Amino acid sequence: MSHRVVIAGGGTGGHLYPGIALARALMKEDMSIDITFIGTERGIESRVLPREGLRLKTIASAGLLGKRGLSRLTAWAKLPVGVLQALGFLVRKRPGLVVGVGGYVSGPVGLAAKLLGIPLLLHEQNAIPGVTNRWLGKVADQVAVSFPQSARYFPESRVVETGNMIREEFCRPSLTAARPERFTVLVLGGSQGAHSINIAMTGALEHLAAVKDRIFIIHQTGEKDFESIQQQYKEAGFRADVQPFIHDMATCFHEASLIIARAGATTLAEITACGKAAVLIPFPYAAHNHQEKNARVLETAGAAEVILDREATGVRFAESIRSAMDDAGHLRRREENSLRLGRPDATRKVRDLCLNLLSGKSAPTNNSSPTASTNGQLSCF
Repeated sequence: MSHRVVIAGGGTGGHLYPGIALARALMKEDMSIDITFIGTERGIESRVLPREGLRLKTIASAGLLGKRGLSRLTAWAKLPVGVLQALGFLVRKRPGLVVGVGGYVSGPVGLAAKLLGIPLLLHEQNAIPGVTNRWLGKVADQVAVSFPQSARYFPESRVVETGNMIREEFCRPSLTAARPERFTVLVLGGSQGAHSINIAMTGALEHLAAVKDRIFIIHQTGEKDFESIQQQYKEAGFRADVQPFIHDMATCFHEASLIIARAGATTLAEITACGKAAVLIPFPYAAHNHQEKNARVLETAGAAEVILDREATGVRFAESIRSAMDDAGHLRRREENSLRLGRPDATRKVRDLCLNLLSGKSAPTNNSSPTASTNGQLSCF
């Protein structure tokens, strides 16, 4: 059995962090496994993976969706270059498995893997798969999906519903509604921040002035808005930890009483694994509007409130925060509903699929039921 695994994907935290979760789970199972990520120089992976102590190989790649004119031509030109670079790397590395975790870099790497006869496993985070995974799913040996709705886009015999992979530190519930002495609001706009969320949150401060002594805010702004948002919290007299990018996200999740965030699939998987109540503002330009579809799953289950981006204002944010602060019973119910949706065993399930493919075993049939640990609770790994 080859102990080399290549994980392809990134660009955003939503694609990268499931790959990191898988890498840690594989190495925890077998320390001899050699793991390399393939990404791009411009993606978040070039900043995060060195901090995680994980190797990164970069290739030329760019997304095609939404591109026009010269940008689209440039993206098409990078595709054969990226395939050739991936082929050269895989020939030298000789991995026993390639795993695609999403993002446009998965395309050339997945194609190169199949040209070389290397087993390919895909992990799809969203309810509606992106173009790259839909295409690669036709030739992949196995497709792990997070939502049952996405299974119909792939060959039935190759699909296994696993849930979305999350890092082990997110895999413990931390219900907080019973701790009213400090109400902590965690505000996220994705790995690059979100200007509309930043503006709405700072606009809410004047409407929260009467309770500011009870609130602590952790806010990931992105680089562009960081200095401005930090200054606005200071001027308003709020206690706040404002950062352009949060590396220790799990600690912030566990401290949070309420999370205000975009609705990327990985963020929602982390929210539900921790059992957190959320206010979700789907990114309005996400492919196939998948973020709103993701968010509505939590809303229907009574775990989250959904505010569309065009409706995100300071008044709406303040109302949502005050409602959560003033009704501890309702907040606790939302947390419990969130926890019921959690799939903390997802990373272990995908890890086991990887180990089966590495050892040449036949793939399991689709089984969406989670495996319980000996104490009756779901386990991460």
